[in-house]
Amino acid sequence: MQPLLPLLAHIADESAHVVVVTDAEGRVLGRDGNPDATRVPDRAGLADTNGGMTTAPATRPPVRVYSEEQLMRMLHVQSRSAAPIIDPDTDQVLGCVDITDTARSPHPATVALVCATAKLAETQLALRMHERDERLRRRYEALGGRPGILLSPTGRVISGDPLGTLGERVPLPAPGERMILRDGRFVLLEPFSDGYLLRAAPPPSAPARLRLHGFLGSGSPTALVGERHLPLSLRHTEILALLALHPSGLTAEQLSFHLYGDDGNPGTIRVEIHRLRAELGNTIGARPYRLTAPIEADFLELRHLLASSDPASLARAYTGPLLPRSESPEIRRERDELEVQVRTCLLLRGSPDDLWAYAQTSGGREDLEVLQRLATTLPATDHRAAAARARLRA
Repeated sequence: MQPLLPLLAHIADESAHVVVVTDAEGRVLGRDGNPDATRVPDRAGLADTNGGMTTAPATRPPVRVYSEEQLMRMLHVQSRSAAPIIDPDTDQVLGCVDITDTARSPHPATVALVCATAKLAETQLALRMHERDERLRRRYEALGGRPGILLSPTGRVISGDPLGTLGERVPLPAPGERMILRDGRFVLLEPFSDGYLLRAAPPPSAPARLRLHGFLGSGSPTALVGERHLPLSLRHTEILALLALHPSGLTAEQLSFHLYGDDGNPGTIRVEIHRLRAELGNTIGARPYRLTAPIEADFLELRHLLASSDPASLARAYTGPLLPRSESPEIRRERDELEVQVRTCLLLRGSPDDLWAYAQTSGGREDLEVLQRLATTLPATDHRAAAARARLRA
């Protein structure tokens, strides 16, 4: 911007008292007619709702502010015209050209003047951008074979995409990070001179299947990743259960609330996720946290069986409540729902054998309705009927 400032001396209009070029924060970069100006407030309305102008679209039109439209009464003696200066490289607003007049309404030529000045600045910026692109393109062509796709530091596609399938700009991942192009190709971003190269990369290997066992009943929860068998702490077991129950993912705040309620601390969750990743590898994604590997779990299989009409398989699969030691509000809710659904299904459609299997769980052992059903449907000489009657008398 600084080399453009001498242009002000050639565009100042005699009817204008102040000609100012500002940056996106309102700081004055150059001025003609007001040497004391240091900052221009955004009374012209070019700033975005966040107080800056860096997110304004490239089509932001110039504005004309009449004296009565100024927000402050003391400024009603001034009128104003301003036009944004758009960076041709990023399509963001760099600043504006501003002309303030003591007339109650702007001179008809002032809008054209600020537009011409802004356009001149943009032309100079575009010229320098094309010069940088050309230097970068010559280094790229000197490589021979033109490996990869050449990008500017801001992600503009400079060379290597003759059909234009990528569009004008590519969102930049972190250097070395894998990304997928529109046509399905996998590429890696590599620094190159003052820009970047997108080089072809093999597709990521499928993550190993994650198998969760021992989440039902009083067993010891474990995770099987590929051929690795890992015992799990209660906290890690709860986190994996919640992520499996919410396949679309959970934020640290949501996980914290599901585990601890209102007293939760998201920072604690982030630490635990970091430890889980160290043990389970790339099976947990981020933003939001989610399981990225194919998953098998005893409680998920139980959900599937509840939707089927196979009470015998359901009775065999249900070895007890979900994580009975957990005090997580969300897991308690899921545990109670599974218990009620299993019990109702077996009472409605289960055989005496199915009900006896349920009666061996912690929830069914003292269930009076289940025991009464067993005592009356099993033969009197069946040892299971005798055990049911004994429990009813206890």
